[in-house]
Amino acid sequence: MIFPLEQLVKFKGNVYAATCAAGKRAYQLAMMKDPILSEYDDKAVSVAARQIFTNEVQYKITAPE
Repeated sequence: MIFPLEQLVKFKGNVYAATCAAGKRAYQLAMMKDPILSEYDDKAVSVAARQIFTNEVQYKITAPE
């Protein structure tokens, strides 16, 4: 899978926050050994970035306590 560069260019939100969310999602996928990783034969970061930038996975920014 190729990183969704066209989705990144069209992205209207905070790219830094989306990148942080993709990192956390990649960690989740790796720790859960999600079958989607073997299905696409990809790295967790690529799958997570695609999910974030194509809105397959939603994230919410919260303020630290």
